[in-house]
Amino acid sequence: MRKAVLHLKKSDPVLRGIIETVGPCRMDFREPTFENLVRSIVYQQLHGKAAGAIFGRLAAAASPLTPASILKLRPQKMRSLGVSPQKLSYIRDLARQTRDGEIVFESLSGLPDSEVIELLTQVKGIGEWTAHMFLLFALRRPDVLPVGDLGVRAAIKKAYGLDALPKPSEMVKLAEPWRPYASYASWYLWRSLDVETL
Repeated sequence: MRKAVLHLKKSDPVLRGIIETVGPCRMDFREPTFENLVRSIVYQQLHGKAAGAIFGRLAAAASPLTPASILKLRPQKMRSLGVSPQKLSYIRDLARQTRDGEIVFESLSGLPDSEVIELLTQVKGIGEWTAHMFLLFALRRPDVLPVGDLGVRAAIKKAYGLDALPKPSEMVKLAEPWRPYASYASWYLWRSLDVETL
């Protein structure tokens, strides 16, 4: 991580300012499991507190949270826990694909980023953003640039003085000097939004 931070400070003066203001990099990682991908689906487009409560109820009802335990839960029961009909279908699709061996969580760490994205986005309701978050925070990949993340886009707009939110192609170009540590740059950009002085 130290090597990554030094690289970012040296390669981008704007990022150097953000790093010096934010301080040490403290990324919170999760395990690359079925349960954590279900958590990501529950958290999509929801406030953290509400999502946490729903996920807590779902995890308790399905305990331990596995593809089999999800598929045993009746859809009405999942709805009563606060899972929306849309997310219910996403979670059940993920459970079916995992049960059927189409997604093998234990093998994901050996695959390149592009293959992980391709595999995960075959699941209904898992888009590029969720796949990027899984790569970044579960598989701990160092060079993920979540081009669809509103927080990262807003932070880039603010830090680099842009007139509008950057398009994915602009982000890729801007991130060139960050390679191969775009994940750490993204983390610092998220944190920069919490710092008033930037």
